[in-house]
Amino acid sequence: MKLVIVESPAKAKTINNYLGKDYEVLASFGHVRDLPAKDGSVLPDEDFAMSWEVDAASRKRLSDIGNALKEADELILATDPDREGEAISWHVLDVLRGKKLLKDKPVSRVVFNAITKAAITEAMQHPRQIDEPLVDAYLARRALDYLVGFTLSPVLWRKLPGSRSAGRVQSVALRLVCERESEIERFRPQEYWSVGARLNEKSKSFEARLYSVDGRKTDKLDIASASEAEALKRAIEAGAFSVAAVDRKPTRRNPYPPFTTSSLQQDASSRLGFSPSRTMQIAQRLYEEGVITYMRTDAVQMAPEGIDEARRAIVKTFGSDYLPEKPRIYQTKAKNAQEAHEAIRPTDMFRHPDTLRGDADKHRLYELIWKRTLASQMRSAEIERTTADISVFATSRDIALRAVGSVVTFPGFLALYGVEAGADREDGDEDSRELPPLAVGDRPRLEEALIEQHFTQPPPRYSEASLIKKMEELGIGRPSTYAATMSVLQERNYVRLEKRTLIPEDRGRIVTAFLESFFNRYVEYGFTAQLEEQLDLLSNGKLAWKDVLRQFWTDFSAHVEEIRTFAFPRFWMP
Repeated sequence: MKLVIVESPAKAKTINNYLGKDYEVLASFGHVRDLPAKDGSVLPDEDFAMSWEVDAASRKRLSDIGNALKEADELILATDPDREGEAISWHVLDVLRGKKLLKDKPVSRVVFNAITKAAITEAMQHPRQIDEPLVDAYLARRALDYLVGFTLSPVLWRKLPGSRSAGRVQSVALRLVCERESEIERFRPQEYWSVGARLNEKSKSFEARLYSVDGRKTDKLDIASASEAEALKRAIEAGAFSVAAVDRKPTRRNPYPPFTTSSLQQDASSRLGFSPSRTMQIAQRLYEEGVITYMRTDAVQMAPEGIDEARRAIVKTFGSDYLPEKPRIYQTKAKNAQEAHEAIRPTDMFRHPDTLRGDADKHRLYELIWKRTLASQMRSAEIERTTADISVFATSRDIALRAVGSVVTFPGFLALYGVEAGADREDGDEDSRELPPLAVGDRPRLEEALIEQHFTQPPPRYSEASLIKKMEELGIGRPSTYAATMSVLQERNYVRLEKRTLIPEDRGRIVTAFLESFFNRYVEYGFTAQLEEQLDLLSNGKLAWKDVLRQFWTDFSAHVEEIRTFAFPRFWMP
């Protein structure tokens, strides 16, 4: 009998059905031990010795695993295919060795990106040993987070009573939210006016906007007052109109790559209204049931068999016209991307979302993943973009208007997925308007001259999704940490979620001001991203994890000691 260890009972049940009677699959229920939340769990003066603690629930599960191991001939560690999964396997193995339960039984590690019979069978044929560099990266990350949190937090407690914690990634994310709020408060709106006309040609109305006045192209903020706008309106009303130029340009809109953890959280937020934590909970269930591939990834690549199946599903669902000649290959652009696995995709492209209608949340999220995956391998949308320049003559001013519109001549991937929420458009909503068939020399008639007052808007507050996107761009955090970071900021009462936007609480802003004033280097975006790069180098075996810790701790501990004894001005006291 072979004993297989995975994280969750749902995953264990699915895998047990695939492997059969010669295997027993048990769940560790995630991590089986952790650093105790107290001083002394990491000892820098003792070569960064780490003390691990097993809680009561994990002690029971480890006992069950130990008892099963006594009857087994082999131990197979089959936890998730990432840094955390490797660490869980390492912890389980270390505990079993400490209890002298392994004896001479063979131990192997297997990884798979999807919980399907084919993937499990293939993984069992290619066992390996624990990936020590990946474990080293985990140990370094865990020690860093502990040392930063348990060194900075007591300083906060003493200097800013009521503040609960600081953290390596958490504090930088909080800084982003607070800086955006400061930008909004400093913002001073600027008045401007838009000027245009509603014209009619061949019995079809269309709108044109002011493009130039007296030979000079107008920018968004050029018309600054009502009097200027009214003067231009009168000039347009007094004039006649002639189409001076028409430019029809075929363009393409390419599909988006398959989902990563970050892009899934962003689109699930904008399209479904799901929070990052809710998205990951549902995705975890879909993964454990063998419906999607592993959901914590920053890679956009798909396995060749996944691409092939997606292309066949496109032909079956939409016809061969929607299939590009060659498969689409995507490259990860995220900073510090690990690319440890595939993108998130269905394990069976022919499993239609309607098969999951019994569970509304799983159905909606799976439908999003299914559509995004198939769309990523579909033909580009073909769009004819028309730009018409219209002269206004027989008036006191030299005025030109411009009308912009587009027609989708072939929908391509848009037939399935549509435009990504928040996607930039060169001319805003004008791009989606359809113009009449204009030709040079046409003389459209005026229906109405249009003016409208506007004010410039401050930058928007971060939503959970847009904050995750910004963190990813800066190289801060990892797919497994995004949702947890959002939750911690709210649980600590540093930010609140209001109308799906993150608003910093006074406590969060004071903590950020304190850290920026006295620990600025450690909440700098570049410094945090550099640490992430070093942790990735550890994963590849290119650095020694204790060297990274020594380099960090030498400067950090000296700085913290200086701040501990610093006489803070009254501003910092309650």
